[in-house]
Amino acid sequence: MPYRHLSWNAICVDGDVVDAVEVGGLRIAFQREGRGPPLVLLHGFVGDGVGTWGYQLDALSDAFTVIAWDAPGAGHSSAAPESFRLADYADCLSDFLRALDLTQPYVAGLSFGAVLALELLRLHRKVPKRLILASAYAGWAGSFPSDIVQERLRRSLEVSRLPAGEFVAAMLPSMFSKGAPVDRVAAFAANVAEFDPAGFRLMAIASAEADSRDVLAGIDIPTLLLYGDQDVRAPREVAEALWAAIPRSRLIILPGVGHISSVEAPDRFCAEVRAFLTER
Repeated sequence: MPYRHLSWNAICVDGDVVDAVEVGGLRIAFQREGRGPPLVLLHGFVGDGVGTWGYQLDALSDAFTVIAWDAPGAGHSSAAPESFRLADYADCLSDFLRALDLTQPYVAGLSFGAVLALELLRLHRKVPKRLILASAYAGWAGSFPSDIVQERLRRSLEVSRLPAGEFVAAMLPSMFSKGAPVDRVAAFAANVAEFDPAGFRLMAIASAEADSRDVLAGIDIPTLLLYGDQDVRAPREVAEALWAAIPRSRLIILPGVGHISSVEAPDRFCAEVRAFLTER
């Protein structure tokens, strides 16, 4: 498959100059900072790369080449086709990494991004060198009873049709702890308000259909599991199930932190990531 790299100065989307590559007919936008071993960051189904990983792009760039992509249907990337499912996101991600000449990067995913990272392992097993799964599921179908999965999907599809302000108000209470810093929540809320409803629906459907339990026992690379103890979307029992199932995994619980831990507790998040990736 041919790839066409679009440089910083070559593309302007909605008034913003962004870096991007063209993969399989889709524009995939991303931000890249720093120098060193590559660390690829995968956002959840709300927000985009910079909105979810802005602090990490800055704080970890002294030791790593940090790359935060916008998944198809999010941020400045092209809209995803209606037929897109989890395997398509994983294939697109693999092609994106190849287009950037990234061989065996470290991969970190949060929420839907973690589900995507597990699918990347399923379909492109040799890609990640180490794995960080934050606020992760083994897919909704792999972590919750079917009635909870269907209710989550129904609610997600319902709120996706609300005006931006109402969508944010509906989603944000489950994303942060009650004690989350107001300024960080407000900044993330502004990013979420720019969501693409169709893209959000496709990521919700992919999350609901995903069941990665059969992948977990075969993960043979070091894996860090990062969860907040106030996470109501991926609660502790989900964390402990992944920890028990992934042979070389380590579970870290961040006290007083909710679902979007990279935003709510960025210093602690980065400290755990740095320690994990630099240990021998």
